[in-house]
Amino acid sequence: MKKHILPAIKLTAVNIVFFAVIYPLAVWGIAQFAPNNGKGEIIEHKGQQYYSNIGQSFTEDNYFWSRPSAVGYNAAGSGGSNKGPSNEEYLTEVQTRIDTFLVHNPEITKSEIPVDMVTASGSGLDPHISVQAAKVQIKRIAKIRNVDVRKLEQLIAEHTDKPLAGLFGPEKINVLKLNIALDKLSE
Repeated sequence: MKKHILPAIKLTAVNIVFFAVIYPLAVWGIAQFAPNNGKGEIIEHKGQQYYSNIGQSFTEDNYFWSRPSAVGYNAAGSGGSNKGPSNEEYLTEVQTRIDTFLVHNPEITKSEIPVDMVTASGSGLDPHISVQAAKVQIKRIAKIRNVDVRKLEQLIAEHTDKPLAGLFGPEKINVLKLNIALDKLSE
């Protein structure tokens, strides 16, 4: 018995020291070299502060819409809806989002709506949309803001984040930064 208990106690103590002290301190130390000491990028706009790495709700027609959130953009409780693609309630919710998007963007068809405009991300806090999601909204915004379509296309190109190392992940756009640039364009 002594042969098994002592090694187990030693292993538990080593794991507690490593995972409760050394590892958190190492992550905290690395974060000190990140922007804003690892607390996220804070952007000020019109007298308010926003975290650029947390999804914001944009549903007004004069802005690029953000990705839907399963948690109401509440950063205190991130998470998906956990409803599968055969769940009737989920399908109704997605269909409602499709219908709403089509009403506000009558120039496009259902097949042109990117999936990220009608489904929430796994965290419910994704601050990005796809390049396609931004492009399908151009006509609506150009009409409402009386801005040339080419200027909006250029704005999207300027705010497109390329894949990590040119290989990993899709191109994406931070909606908050894009909409702030849109406001500055209209000033």
